[in-house]
Amino acid sequence: MSVKREASLCPEVVVAQIDPKKLKKNQSVNVSLTGCRAAPQGFSPSLRWQQQQVSNFSEVRQSVAKHRQHWRAQFLDDNVVMPKPDDEDGWKRFCLGENVHLDISPSEGDAVSPGLDYVKMGFPPFLSIVSKLSQSTISAVLEYLISWFEERDFVPQLGRWLYALLACLEKPLLPEAHSLIRQLARRCSAVRADLEDKDDERLSALNLMICIVARYFEQNDLADKE
Repeated sequence: MSVKREASLCPEVVVAQIDPKKLKKNQSVNVSLTGCRAAPQGFSPSLRWQQQQVSNFSEVRQSVAKHRQHWRAQFLDDNVVMPKPDDEDGWKRFCLGENVHLDISPSEGDAVSPGLDYVKMGFPPFLSIVSKLSQSTISAVLEYLISWFEERDFVPQLGRWLYALLACLEKPLLPEAHSLIRQLARRCSAVRADLEDKDDERLSALNLMICIVARYFEQNDLADKE
């Protein structure tokens, strides 16, 4: 199975499609000390947008569940070596790539011919990879990535993996997963609160993470309100 073919079967898991133009304008949000930080004026999404994202996410989860057995049985390419569940550094390198994880600037050679160097750029969360993860491993990788995010900025590789892992996280949530996703939403709100431009490419992804945690996983006290 080629990478291109596999990616096309479930594009939402790899990259969530978000229209930033649907963000609601001129909006204030109630803030709770234990919840998410308030978004800057006009930076939080409308309730309708949030409901649409929850619907999309639910469809992705159903698709993942339906096809999990098929993808779990697929052999991985020789270049895909999944880390052991307790290898925190290995998972950060695997998901984010060495360039992001180690804060290495791409070399001139990479810029000229970037290719698909997954070691440097990170492996996308293909279904053949995420379908092989147990629930305990999914929680562990979530913890590793959220821990990384607490000290770093939001990057596309992180967003793709968080979305895919959340899509594979089974309900009802285990206590540690419940705590992790709330931590994720709070961190996203903190990064969002410091954004200065509504056109910032990180905004839609941050709003999406908060929306999934609050609306789909029913952590309603963390939700962006109308």
